[in-house]
Amino acid sequence: MKKIAIIGSGNIGLSLAKGLVKADFAKAGDITLTRRNIDHLKSFAEAGFLISNNNKQAVANADVVILAVLPQQLNMVLDEINSSVNPAKHLVISVISGVSCAAVREKLGNEVEVIRVMPNTAIAIGQSMTCMASDNASAENIAEVTKMFETVGSVVKINEDLMTSATALCACGIAFFLRAIRAASQGGVEIGFHADEALKMAVQTAKGAADLLLLHGTHPESEIDKVTSPKGCTIAGLNEMEHNGFSSSLIKGIKLSALKAGNLYTKEG
Repeated sequence: MKKIAIIGSGNIGLSLAKGLVKADFAKAGDITLTRRNIDHLKSFAEAGFLISNNNKQAVANADVVILAVLPQQLNMVLDEINSSVNPAKHLVISVISGVSCAAVREKLGNEVEVIRVMPNTAIAIGQSMTCMASDNASAENIAEVTKMFETVGSVVKINEDLMTSATALCACGIAFFLRAIRAASQGGVEIGFHADEALKMAVQTAKGAADLLLLHGTHPESEIDKVTSPKGCTIAGLNEMEHNGFSSSLIKGIKLSALKAGNLYTKEG
């Protein structure tokens, strides 16, 4: 069983650690969680995880190193662990926004295999849409990391130059779909439901719509066709929304978020 070190155990790192154990991918005792203040990790220590505030030692004892610190902490951490990283032994996974595989290798050495991974906040409930990219990892390591992140949702491998686009669609996208659900629930209040009822109805309806596509593997329009009858109320509502820019506003929002994400990342270096 490979030993895993999660460097910077915040929300993403801890959600992944829980997912790996829950799915029997790893035992808690094979995962080291690091954080400057280890008091925050007491419950994980009680659950059998190893906890440490020594990044260098955690890396030395691991086969897989997951970098999950804040972007502004990364260079300091890479300098700290550099001497413990062995290209023949270690696979490095970075979940840090806007940091390329090349930027990590610049600090750790060009021979080190680096895989860049971007989960979204639904990782907390094991429903992340995780995007993954690498320019030098072996097929075996790509498959391994895919399995790791499938314990907390779905995974798609993309070219690294599409990572900022993936941020807009998957990471920012969580907020876009949540706003659509909120709007639907507000519409529900206006047509007569209490706010809590309307929200519950909107949430479950959205979940049902997503699951129809996931389980049937169909296109949204074919499912829409099943709900729209001639001169019916569904098509009337849909067309009114489209006249007011429903689809185009979502598309424009995604494009602007991708542009903004690209600019942010460029500034971060």
